Amino acid sequence: MFFLASGFNQGIWILNGFLLLIVLYMIGSPTYYWWRGRQLKGAIDEDTFEKGRTRAQIVDLRDRKTFDTKHILGARSMPIASLKQDMGSLRKDLPVYLYESGTNLAIRAALQLKKAGFTDVKWLKGGFREWHGKIKGKNV
Repeated sequence: MFFLASGFNQGIWILNGFLLLIVLYMIGSPTYYWWRGRQLKGAIDEDTFEKGRTRAQIVDLRDRKTFDTKHILGARSMPIASLKQDMGSLRKDLPVYLYESGTNLAIRAALQLKKAGFTDVKWLKGGFREWHGKIKGKNV
């Protein structure tokens, strides 16, 4: 009987440890990207994004279906999953403005672009959810 209770307790400890790792990841990942974003100092507000829109390469990091529904005027679809393969189509001598639904993916993308040699990379503070400027797409 003692062996059954001991095995049960060990299983509970393993399960608790696994759940703790999941919670730490859920808290740690956004915190890490928030901290890296603050280091990069690339978050720009809607007005700054709008003013620089005509001279920058605007990249929508959301999936293609979401992009087709509604996106910022002048943006090109480059989902985060294919960014490494598609970044060759971007010019390093022009600013790159990123956006997605929020900001964590944009910060991840900015880190990838910086690592690849892009020097002027910014992202929309608050993401597309808070965009009030010109858009293209279907009114859904």
